[in-house]
Amino acid sequence: ELRHQASPWQRNLGYPLAMLGLLALTGISVLIVCFHVLELLLDDAAMPRGMQDASLGQVSFSIFGSFGAALQVVLIFYLMVSSVVGFYSSPLFTRLLPERQDTPLTKIIGNCVSLLVLSSALPVFSRTLGITRFDLLGDFGRFNWLGNFYIVFLYNMGFAGLTTLCLVKKVSWAVQAELIRAFGEDR
Repeated sequence: ELRHQASPWQRNLGYPLAMLGLLALTGISVLIVCFHVLELLLDDAAMPRGMQDASLGQVSFSIFGSFGAALQVVLIFYLMVSSVVGFYSSPLFTRLLPERQDTPLTKIIGNCVSLLVLSSALPVFSRTLGITRFDLLGDFGRFNWLGNFYIVFLYNMGFAGLTTLCLVKKVSWAVQAELIRAFGEDR
């Protein structure tokens, strides 16, 4: 319904640019995670432990400087938004979505708890995936399991594999549907 009410500029330029942006962000995050997997295999320093003797402002956390730092911020924001969208899209939590002017207090509390858990897990999530090396001035790098190579390696491989699978499935199904529609075989 909203697509039909959208202006032609929005339909022909806005939606494709948004999809290309989402594809680019997903591809970049998978690429960074794949490089992190290679780092894990080659160097023990790539493990997401706490920082030792690195003063804030004296050590660059990105090899690309300011552009890399901005890219990390954008990717972390993208991971946050995609985590929330994925959480509320799962069949178990769709009934937790608030309704306008008709949300009971227990559902509001459930939403607050869910968002608090998701936002608390985000620093560990981005650190484990190798998207950022910033310590976030907390004890996130001091979890014992972050020093276990197998858990971190499988976590990274699982993220890269499942994200790539979802990306390929989504893109290939969309292309397949467009080809069927273009050749007129949908009738």
